[in-house]
Amino acid sequence: MKTERIDAINIGLMLLSTAVAFLLPFELFLFSYAVLGPLHYLTEISWLHQRNYFSLKSKDWWILYVAAAVILLFSFFGELALWLAGPDVTDYRALAKYQPGLYEAAIWMQQHASSLTFFAFGAAFIMILVPGKMARLGAYGLLMAIGFALGNFFGGSNANPRFFFLLFAIFIPTLIHVYLFTGAFMLYGALKSRSKLGLISVLLLVLCATSFFVVRPDGIFSIAPYTIGSYNESFFSLNVEVLRILVPSQVFEGDRLASYPVLQNLVYNSNWGVVITRFIAFAYTYHYLNWFSKTKIIRWHDLPRGWMVSILVLWAISVGLYLFNYRVGLMALYFLSFLHVFLEFPLNWVSFKGIGEEVGKRFRRPAAPATSS
Repeated sequence: MKTERIDAINIGLMLLSTAVAFLLPFELFLFSYAVLGPLHYLTEISWLHQRNYFSLKSKDWWILYVAAAVILLFSFFGELALWLAGPDVTDYRALAKYQPGLYEAAIWMQQHASSLTFFAFGAAFIMILVPGKMARLGAYGLLMAIGFALGNFFGGSNANPRFFFLLFAIFIPTLIHVYLFTGAFMLYGALKSRSKLGLISVLLLVLCATSFFVVRPDGIFSIAPYTIGSYNESFFSLNVEVLRILVPSQVFEGDRLASYPVLQNLVYNSNWGVVITRFIAFAYTYHYLNWFSKTKIIRWHDLPRGWMVSILVLWAISVGLYLFNYRVGLMALYFLSFLHVFLEFPLNWVSFKGIGEEVGKRFRRPAAPATSS
């Protein structure tokens, strides 16, 4: 299959994702995340493993696995602390009163979740660029110290400024991963293959995203209670964070974040709420479809038969868990979703590096021919 044909297919998939995101934003996201997402995680991790995760050294990728595992512990420790504190402790306020040690540990872990993403993202850069063992170890140690310090000052959700928290705890694992990193991957491929249609698809990616903010909804969608309940369990908090940036006056009541019913009304029944969800649904859906459409180019399907069978079985189980209960599916797949984000970081850096090299080739003057004396 020629590159141009795949680029044309991608353009079609992009337009399809855009159209469905306009019509059914909440439903599209829930479907894509539950059905396409797990298959993407499983096939991409297998593909990356066969390529040593694009690391210069054969074993450095274990750092990303450990970071993702610690993120899992940090994310669920709050729930564990409430359970350990007993049936009478149902929220953090009660936990701080009756079990201050558990409360402080839970808050510390929440604060340093962004430090771990910072470390994993920086470590991936070191993996593709620094060949020397001692230089790499020193760079990892320095990166960890910097991440810990930044987390102490700026890792909390109420940090001032919130840039570090928003970037590494909220946006890199979500929208930056599925939209900006996908765009970089597409741009690198288009530049490397010198495909004009590929460059057009990158431009279209920007235009499709822009369209959600230009063509605003005239009315309010009718959303089923199941859809609202499932979205509350998944990406509701991401919508709130984006709303805090775009329309802070509607999100805050005085100096405090608005009550939960007010935030729910903003997410599901406001113009901005629908706009944001359209973009999220489009970004995630096309991120997955872009991966599956490039089978013939990157050949992610070239796996041992046993691997592929295992992937399909695990995918079927994952979809079944989401069908049984969306929250159960999210909890069961949480580690896998975060792991694939972390393991893709080296590839993201390779894309950025490749874009720079390809652009540099176009601006570099050709060497003058040697003249005989």
